Amino acid sequence: MWAKLAVIVGVVLVVTSGTVIVGSRLLISQVTSDITQTTLIDGAAGAAAAEQGNNIDGPVNLLLVGLDEREGSDEEGARSDTIIILHIPASHDQAYLVSVPRDTRVEIPPYAKNGYGGGTAKVNAAFSAGYEGPGSELQKRARGFDLLAKTINDLTGITFNGAAIIDFRGFESVVTELGGVDMCVDTRAESIHIGVTKDGKLVRGWYKEGVGIQGLPDGAKPLVHEKGCRRMSAIEALDYARIRKSLPDGDYGRQRHQQQLLKAIAKETTSTGMLTDPGKLNRVIEAAGKAFILDTQGVPIDDFLFTFRRLAANDLVMVRTNAGEFASETIGGQAYETLTPETMRMLTSVRDGTLPQFLMANPAFVATG
Repeated sequence: MWAKLAVIVGVVLVVTSGTVIVGSRLLISQVTSDITQTTLIDGAAGAAAAEQGNNIDGPVNLLLVGLDEREGSDEEGARSDTIIILHIPASHDQAYLVSVPRDTRVEIPPYAKNGYGGGTAKVNAAFSAGYEGPGSELQKRARGFDLLAKTINDLTGITFNGAAIIDFRGFESVVTELGGVDMCVDTRAESIHIGVTKDGKLVRGWYKEGVGIQGLPDGAKPLVHEKGCRRMSAIEALDYARIRKSLPDGDYGRQRHQQQLLKAIAKETTSTGMLTDPGKLNRVIEAAGKAFILDTQGVPIDDFLFTFRRLAANDLVMVRTNAGEFASETIGGQAYETLTPETMRMLTSVRDGTLPQFLMANPAFVATG
């Protein structure tokens, strides 16, 4: 998720700094110095973009992963519950958000780095399989991401020019510094992570499968997001974007809300209030730098920003996997989501850099909001 935020913030800095691009690069270097960078994709799933001067040539695909570390629960490990491909065509004047359903049935390949033997599972299990084993937290996350990228590459043929990891708490800190975002609730949704006390205070809980929200104080009830547009605090916005259990369209609804949140953050970052408050802008960038792990596959960050300088928040197009419709199957008592032939053709168009043409011919895959 950092990738698009960095693009938006970076473009603002380049356009509004009033200096030549070299001076802007120095400014970008200062504000991105706190970002943790490491190799997240190591092997065939990575495809460093060919550079021409300060521009990155051709279409660009970035793999963005949000982690749910189940803080406060009795579950351990980290799961990639948000998987988004950010696709930018060769024209570099549009950006597309393509979510991969977390329950997609996939073949996870063997992984020599930690001895994982491979197997059939939901796609979000690929991160967990790579994460297991010894090493620092950064090393384990890098392994998890690498195996997830290999799994998606095997499934779709898509290679990635860059990658980013963020956990939900880290993302919340970015929205907190923004002062919240404007969101429209399109479906009434009950939280499984946040409760409301009798005096209206928001409190955190955690979800246990088959039981419900846990850890709330006596008298507290789950937060309910009612339909309508409003200003949401960080805790409310992140909670709404995580909910799937109480939505009629389940994970597809969550995909839509996560994409809406990403677009809302991009709009907030380029708002007049942000541009006229350098202190606030710096705090947002600093929070983003601390919240993300980034892999640019060897391409300098400022080259990414220079290449995408024409992108704006309104240039984000949300794409609906399976056109937003369930394609479920149960195998061995386990429920999976499958990718329809049309969705596989959509992903092939991402691989081949022809996604805009596919969406023109298949408008049902374009989400609104």
